[in-house]
Amino acid sequence: MLLSLCFSTCSSELAFDFYAGSCPLVETMVKDTVRAASLHDPTVPGKLLRLLFHDCFVEGCDGSVLVQGNDTERSDPANASLGGFEVIEAAKNVVETFCPATVSCADILALAARDSVEFTGGPGIEIPTGRKDGKISLASNVRPNIVDTSFTLSQMKHIFSAKGLSFDDLVTLSGAHTIGSAHCSAFSERFKLDSKGKLKLIDTSLDRTYAAELTQQCGTSQAQMSVKVNNDPGTPFVFDNQYYQMLLAHKGLFQSDAVLLNNANSLKRVEEFANDKNSFFENWAEAFLKLASIQVKTEEDGEIRRSCSVING
Repeated sequence: MLLSLCFSTCSSELAFDFYAGSCPLVETMVKDTVRAASLHDPTVPGKLLRLLFHDCFVEGCDGSVLVQGNDTERSDPANASLGGFEVIEAAKNVVETFCPATVSCADILALAARDSVEFTGGPGIEIPTGRKDGKISLASNVRPNIVDTSFTLSQMKHIFSAKGLSFDDLVTLSGAHTIGSAHCSAFSERFKLDSKGKLKLIDTSLDRTYAAELTQQCGTSQAQMSVKVNNDPGTPFVFDNQYYQMLLAHKGLFQSDAVLLNNANSLKRVEEFANDKNSFFENWAEAFLKLASIQVKTEEDGEIRRSCSVING
């Protein structure tokens, strides 16, 4: 099922047929690139989806996270674990061959994230295109704008609200954790290292059996930065509603997951999505469209980069 939606949050600069005349096969080219990369490496979809979040929450959905160099968003330690850049560059290279200087990296990233969800079993969504690439990418803009995995519900609500996203969007978009992985350090505040360097559980809200599994995988100081754990211990490579089922079983990997159970409204949504995949998918389609439309650049303050990693000189 292909869902086609648009809301007041969609920019008037975007259109569903934006490249109909200038590059009609762009979506096919991006989808084929994502599919090929994902078949080779099943971790790719989770990386691309996370990459879009980190792009859109800083400077809007403008591809600024893709820029390489000192003091860019990409150089900030908070973005050190991001991946999937090579897939976006590969898609850009294909698109440039057939439609030079026509399609933005910001659009390619949004389409690639959308395709990653569909490829792993999630809903197919039509999204408008026409985003321009940003000309600013600063490391100093990263920390004040992205959600940390140790955030409280209040902190997350503040960040999401600043991006024009509702509390419902927060709960829905948290479902992105149904795919992807994270380094052990991303949830280290839920444990502590004892004097012998062994990991001990301190967050009693975490299921003890699951905590023991995490301890086994992440139980040394060296593992904190080198070992990765699947966000969803049930179906880590399938975009489904099991993330919410895991949450209710107190097997949410991050503190920012677990806090969704501490509020009556978010708990109600978690229970709804855990019991009804279709409801999650329908809400995901709406929330994703809003996410991918945050503060898009217009013709005046954006460009079409020749290479996604370099602002045009």
